[in-house]
Amino acid sequence: MKDYMEERAIKAAHYIIEHNATVRQTAASMGISKSTVHKDVTERLLKSDKELALKARQVLDKNKAERHIRGGMATKDKYQKKNGTG
Repeated sequence: MKDYMEERAIKAAHYIIEHNATVRQTAASMGISKSTVHKDVTERLLKSDKELALKARQVLDKNKAERHIRGGMATKDKYQKKNGTG
């Protein structure tokens, strides 16, 4: 029988894959910390379902590679709103 942490890791991975979600979004939706989501998906899940872990990792790696773009867009939007041009 699967224990609680294993089930949580599987649930987190499915959420990441289905919603193309970040660690932060996944943590918020599940009510757990970002550290827990990251540890579940990158360590715990590898022991029980390697294929699922690798799929989730691909999404997380993609999101990590794009985060500087999202941050830049958020900053741009912030200053456009502040200056009344957005």
